[in-house]
Amino acid sequence: MTYETECTQFDMAMELLINNGFNGMADTMKILMDSAMKIERGRYIHADPCERTDQRHSYANGFKPKTIKTRVGEIQLAIPQTRDSKFYPRSLERGLRSERALKLALAEMYVQGVSTRKVAKITEELCGFEVTSSEVSRATKELVAQLNAWRNRPLGAFSYVYLDPRYENVREGGIVRFCAALIAIGVSESGMREVLGVSVELSEQELHWRHFLSALQDRGLYGIKLFISDAHEGLKAARNAVFPTVPWQRCQFHLQQNAQSYVPKQSMKQEVADRLRAVLHATDEHEAKRLLDIFIVDYQKTAPKLAEWAEGAIPEGLVVLQMPQLHRRQLRTNNMLERFNKEIKRRTRDASIFPNTESCLRLVSAVAMEISEDWGVGKKYLNMC
Repeated sequence: MTYETECTQFDMAMELLINNGFNGMADTMKILMDSAMKIERGRYIHADPCERTDQRHSYANGFKPKTIKTRVGEIQLAIPQTRDSKFYPRSLERGLRSERALKLALAEMYVQGVSTRKVAKITEELCGFEVTSSEVSRATKELVAQLNAWRNRPLGAFSYVYLDPRYENVREGGIVRFCAALIAIGVSESGMREVLGVSVELSEQELHWRHFLSALQDRGLYGIKLFISDAHEGLKAARNAVFPTVPWQRCQFHLQQNAQSYVPKQSMKQEVADRLRAVLHATDEHEAKRLLDIFIVDYQKTAPKLAEWAEGAIPEGLVVLQMPQLHRRQLRTNNMLERFNKEIKRRTRDASIFPNTESCLRLVSAVAMEISEDWGVGKKYLNMC
């Protein structure tokens, strides 16, 4: 598409808005989306319309009509086709999965008759059209296939793996229960982040973790130098069963929080926090052990429970000192995954209570997939050189 054509399309869109205001939003979106998809097809085939070039990857092959239901109404789009049938516009799909999953979660509540007035209102506002069971079924089938393919894709070598659960409310047999969503994020040998897997179940925690980790292994996950997580007992047992030789770094942030529950006096809390920080941020294993030994001796009388806890727990947070110094700051804690979970929460809070685990898995997977794709085109998380 030439510069002049792009300008003409933009002028048409602006004219519609000027003349029709908000009533022209759907037509404006059609013009802009059609133009964006044509530009994207040109980039895919490495050629403009009718251009002869040795760099051409494929050939344009007309358009396919598609009706999209959006918040501004129905939009009749013309999806560009290519002769190799491998092109599909990112501009149409990117950013829609998580919203579609959220719509489906709310729509299922509505269709199954378990929604409140608030849920029905949110559904109408998000979907912009009346929700029917057939629409939910059709949209669900399409999205599930896409998300299943992503969750079951082959993996490879990842140097560091972060693990953490988060919990959502799911209705099961008429009872609202906590449902664990397990998440694994890996840092590849090139230093890029990627969401390796997501799992949602109402099962016992250790069994769920074991199935989750075994599935990652079956998909080809290898080369792990370090796991980073909090001290979940079920995760610890499952990790030792599936990856018994891989070292584990306990999150230092949560270690500091755990320590405060063993401090007998309020006046001691800041001092204990400062001294523990010195141990955890030591420059090498020898210095960390020296400071920890002094810490334990100093508190054996004034805070014996703290001293006993520190002797067993703090070494679990010092494993990072065996890793390259350049990586230690990002490997000390699970904070990166905590921030990821906050983004999940931001998208799931509208659903409030999921009608089933499948609905929860769809939305969590969709958000995770989008974030992971953004990481894939962003900068490196770690310099692995």
